Amino acid sequence: MSSGFRLTPFDPNGSFRPLEGGDELRRLAVQGAGATVLSGVIVLLVQIIGVVLLARLLAPRDFGVVAMVTTVSLFLSNFGLNGFTEAVLQREEINHALASNLFWINLSVCVVLTIGFAEAGSLLARFYRDPLVSRIAAWVSLTIVLTSVSVIHLALLKRAMRFPAASANSIVARCASLVVSIILGWAGWGYWALVAGAVVLPLAQSIGGWYLCRWVPGLPRRAVGTGSMVRFAMSVYGSFSLGFFTQNMDNLLVGWRFGAPALGFYKKAYDLFALSGSQLTAPLTNVAVSALSRVKQGSIEYRRHILSALALMAFVGMGVGTDLTLVGKDVIRLLLGAKWGESGSIFAFFGPGIGIMVLYYSHGWIHLSIGRADRRLRWAVIEVTVTGLLFLMALPWGPKGIAAAWTASFWILTLPAFWYAGRPIRLGIGSVVAAVWKYFLASLLAGCTCFVVVQKFPPLLEMTGPMGAFTRLVTISALCGSLYLGALILLYRGYAPLLQVAHLLRDMLPRSRTRGQSLSDRGAVAELATAREEGCVTSAS
Repeated sequence: MSSGFRLTPFDPNGSFRPLEGGDELRRLAVQGAGATVLSGVIVLLVQIIGVVLLARLLAPRDFGVVAMVTTVSLFLSNFGLNGFTEAVLQREEINHALASNLFWINLSVCVVLTIGFAEAGSLLARFYRDPLVSRIAAWVSLTIVLTSVSVIHLALLKRAMRFPAASANSIVARCASLVVSIILGWAGWGYWALVAGAVVLPLAQSIGGWYLCRWVPGLPRRAVGTGSMVRFAMSVYGSFSLGFFTQNMDNLLVGWRFGAPALGFYKKAYDLFALSGSQLTAPLTNVAVSALSRVKQGSIEYRRHILSALALMAFVGMGVGTDLTLVGKDVIRLLLGAKWGESGSIFAFFGPGIGIMVLYYSHGWIHLSIGRADRRLRWAVIEVTVTGLLFLMALPWGPKGIAAAWTASFWILTLPAFWYAGRPIRLGIGSVVAAVWKYFLASLLAGCTCFVVVQKFPPLLEMTGPMGAFTRLVTISALCGSLYLGALILLYRGYAPLLQVAHLLRDMLPRSRTRGQSLSDRGAVAELATAREEGCVTSAS
């Protein structure tokens, strides 16, 4: 099936090489989750480094004017990435002919979208009342077709559970993009440095995708299942489109109403908000869908796995969200410098939504893994309606009002989203609440206590400059983390949640295993089973 790090996805007959089930599937899923989470952390660090350096080389207007273009181009470049990827992962059987048809359909549509977006640059320039937008759009349009070239190759890697290879490819591409942007920014290219980095990213991903997946598409021909896969992909992309519009409506409104500088400040605050969640949920989506799709829908095992995953997401999300709510201003001040202080003020309104955002985005795993992209699309209509109304209501209060609207939308939508997603598999909202409520309560107790304690030390709050920001960041994070873990121990009356996370982290480490379990592995499984019966966190297999 592979040669080293590379994959040969189809056998000589054109059939996809199957994976083993049972323990082998769980091992690959858990290790895949480990690879994607590690990749997400590394990509996040790379992006942070890029933000730190580029924020000092470029002006807020440079970021704002490029964001005006990429707000739309990213929507088009995700045409196949969000749709055909899930179609390849979710389908029970796939062969060379089906994959080839999807490749050519995706590429053809994206060529048309590339040309159309380049020609539409003048319309964007009029909308934003900024002539630079038209020239930037002509070059950024290349990202659409460059992304499409490797969509099926990367999807086949993920279907084969080769997430370490896909993650490595993502890291290399991100680093290449960052290096290009920094070099050109240092050379004085201004916003063109960001444009060049945007083009290099999909180019590097496509080169890596073709290298890692040793598959050359055949000519398009009739193949049973092509139509159903395209319809499934269109449903996924439809829901993605509505979600994307929801997630980028704020950029459109801020850029249109307040201009490029205000959008630059807002975008940096939003990036910290979104990255804290997307670097966890987005990489794990492909792992979760690929693994859950191989478990019988509606079974006790399926519900146990999804509840375990939700508990883990709540554990991480609520802890990270509480900490960033308290230290977000200092994070931005430390990373971006004094001239980005307005971004820190805006982030204060994003912070309370981080933890619930991480949990909310997990509801899509249910829709996709049971093959109900149509239900996900219908829910996306509700999501865009509610969030859009909140944005419009908050617009008079400027970027800070839009940030507060984001936070409110996640708190309003999360429970209804899981109620709707869980109906086909008889996953009651009560079981979802039971799996995560202790993490919510622990984060609330830790955050409030930490805030009160810190207020009693004025010298810490009054420290200025980078050293002051760093001191507050370290001190408050250590105190908040300790209080959060302590609250969980009290609520669970023991260390079970921490032990379960430790077991999961151990299982994520790549290591050779035989098909049979060792005695230590069996003991760990027995311990996990006991913890499950007590309602504690379990590994998200």
